[in-house]
Amino acid sequence: MQPPPDETRRDAAEDVQWSRPECQLWTGTLLLGTCLLYCARVSMPICAVSMSQDFGWNKKEAGLVLSSFFWGYCLTQVVGGHLGDRIGGEKVILLSASAWGCITAATPLLAQLGSAHLAFMTFSRILTGLLQGVYFPALTSLLSQKVRESERAFTYSTVGAGSQFGTLLTGAAGSLLLDWCGWQSVFYFSGGLTLLWVCYVYRCLLSEKDLLLALGVLAQGLRVTRHTKVPWRRLFWKSSVWAAIISQLSAACSFFILLSWLPTFFKETFPNSKGWVFNVVPWLVAIPAGLFSGLLSDRLISQGYRTITVRKFMQVMGLGLSGVFVLCLGHTSSFCTSVVFASASIGLQTFNHSGISVNIQDLAPSCAGFLFGVANTAGALAGVVGVCLGGYLIETTGSWTSVFNLVAAISSLGLCTFLVFGKAQRVDLSPTHEDL
Repeated sequence: MQPPPDETRRDAAEDVQWSRPECQLWTGTLLLGTCLLYCARVSMPICAVSMSQDFGWNKKEAGLVLSSFFWGYCLTQVVGGHLGDRIGGEKVILLSASAWGCITAATPLLAQLGSAHLAFMTFSRILTGLLQGVYFPALTSLLSQKVRESERAFTYSTVGAGSQFGTLLTGAAGSLLLDWCGWQSVFYFSGGLTLLWVCYVYRCLLSEKDLLLALGVLAQGLRVTRHTKVPWRRLFWKSSVWAAIISQLSAACSFFILLSWLPTFFKETFPNSKGWVFNVVPWLVAIPAGLFSGLLSDRLISQGYRTITVRKFMQVMGLGLSGVFVLCLGHTSSFCTSVVFASASIGLQTFNHSGISVNIQDLAPSCAGFLFGVANTAGALAGVVGVCLGGYLIETTGSWTSVFNLVAAISSLGLCTFLVFGKAQRVDLSPTHEDL
């Protein structure tokens, strides 16, 4: 049975790729959105030491609060990707951003509701994780549908650089606000900026009709009109799919552990150091590194290198070499050297955007949001365990070396799996395509 002509026309309109000006406008807008996503996300790690002093948290309790973000984050990844594939990733992103912006701005108010500070802060972070969990799967879905394949790595890397911009912005402005106005101001700052971005996107880039349609779909329990059939059984029988999932799990877990614990590592190991240095420099290095990786990836492919060869090279840099620098971080007592090693590791991790993140779009562009949601759910679950385990190892051993060894081991697992089983052949269609 054929879908009605109106639905066919609407599906065709939705699947039209962006023109060059549209792509540039949306790339800049999504770059800013990713920046604000991370502003809200890293507010808690930046404020963890001050909040622990105010509320009397030990390392295990601080680890509980820091890891609770991922409890919520892992629950909405698949839903976010599915919604992005069906109603449009830009609508999912806007609706979720409006909610997490409000929650972030209201976090200091939640801390004043009663004496159970640990419970309220844990609840706040879980809720923030739930709302932010839809972002990257919806983003992956949006870019896989709207961006030309030859420009996909650079676009994704550019938008992904917003994570470093956001961490950099919160590291710089947040450190100053923390010293001048207290930890509460950091949450007001990041939440307020997010709400301003939501207003801009709503007024300038999306129509009210589009949002009402998206809300109507949600109100109907995800009943959508798009007719797509994805061979899920064949999809998850492919070793290349599981290689992408395991590699994404390793990359996400390694990144989340460093994101959550690096500020505390520098604060405690080098108590006289300036917060703006270790909260800013690694992310300042990561921005050009991420952009360079995207340009390099697209350039190598345009020159005739096989897609899977380029993807694997990016993972050697993003998981392999970055893991080496993490290991070095655990064996130095110099502040300057530690900043260099941390910067190198964080910078090299941005190569993952041009590796496995784009590889998921290579494998299944018709359902990239869903598949990325599955992979990122695995990464978020590993993040919960990894961040908690990091706090436990620090509390038990009294040494940061064990945490950095853990990160390096996780990175090595993901790299080896992807090098052996990773492919760039599409698996969402009949198996008649040659490996790229």
